[in-house]
Amino acid sequence: MNDPRRYEQVGISFTQHDAHICVWAPFATSVALHTYSPERYILLEQDRYGYWCSDTQDIIPGQHYHFHVDGVDLPDPASRSQPDGVHGISAAVDLEYAWTDHGFEAPSLRELIIYELHVGTFTRQGDFEGVLSKLPYLQSLGINAIEIMPIAQFPGARNWGYDGVYPFAVQESYGGARAFQHLVDACHAQGIAVIVDVVYNHVGPEGNHFPAFGPYFTDKYHTPWGAALNYDDAWSMGMRDFVCSNVCMWLQDFHVDGLRLDAVHAIKDASASHILQDIRHTVDHLMIQTGRTYYLIGECDLNDRRYLEPLGRNGLALDGQWLDEFHHALRVSVGEEPKGYYSEFTPIASLAKALQDAYVFDGCFSPHRKKFFGSRATGIAGERFVVFSQNHDQVGNRMLGERSSHLYTSALQKLMAMTVLFSPFTPLLFMGEEWGATSPFLYFVSHSDSALIEAVRSGRKKEFKAFQQTGEIPDPQDEETFRRSILVWDELDIPRHQHMFAYYQALIAFRKSVLLSTSFRREDIHVDSYPDAQIIALYIVKKHETLLCLLNFRNISQHVSIRGAGSWRKIWDSAAEKWGGHSITPDESQRTVLLSAQSGAVFCSSEGISLEGSPQPLDDT
Repeated sequence: MNDPRRYEQVGISFTQHDAHICVWAPFATSVALHTYSPERYILLEQDRYGYWCSDTQDIIPGQHYHFHVDGVDLPDPASRSQPDGVHGISAAVDLEYAWTDHGFEAPSLRELIIYELHVGTFTRQGDFEGVLSKLPYLQSLGINAIEIMPIAQFPGARNWGYDGVYPFAVQESYGGARAFQHLVDACHAQGIAVIVDVVYNHVGPEGNHFPAFGPYFTDKYHTPWGAALNYDDAWSMGMRDFVCSNVCMWLQDFHVDGLRLDAVHAIKDASASHILQDIRHTVDHLMIQTGRTYYLIGECDLNDRRYLEPLGRNGLALDGQWLDEFHHALRVSVGEEPKGYYSEFTPIASLAKALQDAYVFDGCFSPHRKKFFGSRATGIAGERFVVFSQNHDQVGNRMLGERSSHLYTSALQKLMAMTVLFSPFTPLLFMGEEWGATSPFLYFVSHSDSALIEAVRSGRKKEFKAFQQTGEIPDPQDEETFRRSILVWDELDIPRHQHMFAYYQALIAFRKSVLLSTSFRREDIHVDSYPDAQIIALYIVKKHETLLCLLNFRNISQHVSIRGAGSWRKIWDSAAEKWGGHSITPDESQRTVLLSAQSGAVFCSSEGISLEGSPQPLDDT
């Protein structure tokens, strides 16, 4: 990490006068760049640590090429463009761009409202231009950050993106590098930050030429997706440098504001400096150079606070973490069957714990894992946990790709959204949930290897056995599976979808204007739960007032008493008639309110609400 020559920019990069070529192939005896139109061989010189490099004026942007390694032509593992797909030749790309976003500053973590989307299914157009066309819509919804599922080149034109095999190449079917730069610049002009999902725990199987260049993989470990990337075995510096260079590319050349790091728990690294720490050092150095703020948000299921601890405590120093346990606890609270990994979550009680403590399993015994599991998240700011009621995994990894709109009533969908956006955590929405989209989000691929296609099909069948599901699984390879997953924007013309959109729009505005208008922090919240009544009470203590948020997960209306509240007023109701509900107007002179079935309400008291006067269900109606 301290050697300034190690972190070369791999692949082909252009300067004002020439092109710099760099590839890591430590066992090669000769390496050249084989260019086409005109055809020539540019010999590379062997440098330290297994790198082969050259500076030349004999290649120009747009030119096609291979690396010629010991007599064999191979695509560039750090290719910026694969115009003919993962099996084709590489193309040189000049990533210089006339940016107009110099005054843009990404919102702080606590201000983020993240919207996860898949480029191919977000619009019928299925590319970056399609996303760009919806930016005014996203801005009107209240979104200030989009999180884009992986866009590194993958096989074919239909894929979630986690089978990418060229981490530096932007998917051609989406529009390629220049179109993505244009999208990021346009997002920033609209005040929207951009987070890109990147995969550093594995490389997809089809079109993967890494082993032909050197030991990018190791046999020391295995991942659910195949061989592990070599972060700590012999010659591991090549893979480590490759990843840090990739991080720099997304942040510098594409101006993205953050990276969502896929499944960091599956990154195997026993080095004294973990690869995530090297990434943190790289990003910190880049922030000093550019004056911009960049976020690193990890997907991690270990409940290990070390991933969020700073470098000074030998932490892995991520800025944030997806909190899957919040999702699982929320799902069982609204009636999801306790199967698979849902089986160890208790309705209401687990959700209350997640709202209060972030991790549900924080050192206690996990029946699913059959061991004591997790650590406490005490002292970690709430905004460093990203929560959701839906995301690509939790929808797409259902056998039929059902969204909440397929599974729950409109009232429950609103209650789930309220639970997410009233939490002290950073909220994330999954594309289309804001209007109750009815198109499923299924798992789809477009591989060309018949054996791999069959392996994917059989793997999906095996996966659903844990949830005891039977029936016909949509074929991931069938193009119709992909087409069924495309959002139907015309649904926004239908009144019930308009009501849902208006609700989400108002809910986001309420979070910004009421909760974030003062220093609303995780430590400002106190949670009480009443499992028999299926009610959760959140007390949010602000500077001059106390907010009481009541969440009724029961499918009947309930009387609730508010004691010790002084004067109070209702300022939010998920069952309000303006978005299609059946709200019950409270009598503010009384100490009893009637909560509608499967609804949430917020009450404000300038004199405070005594915790001793916790709401109690009186009777059912």
